[in-house]
Amino acid sequence: MLTPNEMTEMIVKALDSKKANEIKVLETRDVTVLADYFVICTATSTTHIKSLSDEVEKVMKENGEPPLRAEGYRAGGWILVDFGCVVVHIFTDEARKFYNLEHLWQDAAVKDISALIKD
Repeated sequence: MLTPNEMTEMIVKALDSKKANEIKVLETRDVTVLADYFVICTATSTTHIKSLSDEVEKVMKENGEPPLRAEGYRAGGWILVDFGCVVVHIFTDEARKFYNLEHLWQDAAVKDISALIKD
């Protein structure tokens, strides 16, 4: 069983491998019981959203952590993939600005993921 931190790192690497934009990790364990981490990123299109979601689910299933649920597939502008202690939010740019999770969860610390992202 993976720790929440290990899961988050795998998710960030999977998103980065498929060219997700503006990946951000919020440490939410001290501000909500919903999850330890929120991983937020931007996709360039609805097709890109689906490929990012598929990659995250594939990598996590291969490591014994299938998602508990996924929502938003029909909405088109976002997908939420819930792994329990880690929740992944994949948005189009417009949807990310609209939902503005970084502002909503501004009390959460931002995790440094620079070592996980390829330049």
